[in-house]
Amino acid sequence: MEAASLQAVVVTGASAGIGEEFARQLAVAGHHLVLVARRLDRLEALAGELQSRHGIQVVCIASDLARADAAEQLVATLRQKQVQVTGLVNNAGFGDRGSVESLALQRQLDMIQVNVTSLVDLTWRLLPGLKNVANSFVINVASTAAFQAGPNMAVYYASKAFVLSFSEALHEELKGDGVAVSALCPGATDSEFASEANMTDTLLFKAGTMTTEAVVRKALAGRRNAIVIPGFKNLLLVWLGKLSPRLVTRRLAGMLQA
Repeated sequence: MEAASLQAVVVTGASAGIGEEFARQLAVAGHHLVLVARRLDRLEALAGELQSRHGIQVVCIASDLARADAAEQLVATLRQKQVQVTGLVNNAGFGDRGSVESLALQRQLDMIQVNVTSLVDLTWRLLPGLKNVANSFVINVASTAAFQAGPNMAVYYASKAFVLSFSEALHEELKGDGVAVSALCPGATDSEFASEANMTDTLLFKAGTMTTEAVVRKALAGRRNAIVIPGFKNLLLVWLGKLSPRLVTRRLAGMLQA
């Protein structure tokens, strides 16, 4: 690989919601950025704003992480643009409400590809470079959904359980190499996720949401911790879930998104 001309943090799913807020807060902290999402127009608009306000450099890459070769192509583009990655925020992901039988199979397979396979693929490809950078980090966006099964969102909940377990293990594997790995586990958050997942009318979101600003602030402050759960209510619910039989937690989860 040629000598890097830009040291930057990669943020996937950066065109809206939590990903966009990661870009904003990292820019305030002076990090150069690589913004990744399908919607290039949104990325470019955000990049222009952040460059103007904070004097940073921003590279925008259009990528559909539902494609099996997306991570490989993304890393090739980073190499071509001579970017040295100093941090990775694996934020891209989506959910959908409905029973396994009622949701389209391809929709659910794409969910696994984006939420799980591309996350692992991209992380694996970038780890050697991250180990050569001081104070590097990986933040994988999981969810409070990771802590129990979720009827009517079975694949989404299972995918986030994978992200949590993967991140915890990677945290232990890499802490001696100077790479901080963290699983961010937000609860209901005021972002596009609810509308995209057909969840705006559920009890979970009617009960109140956190702002993306608060979620990301907690994530960045705690990125050297294996697990970050933003918000006292979310933390309380997770701990209460640990004390409850799994029969109870999965039925409660089903009720919250019925």
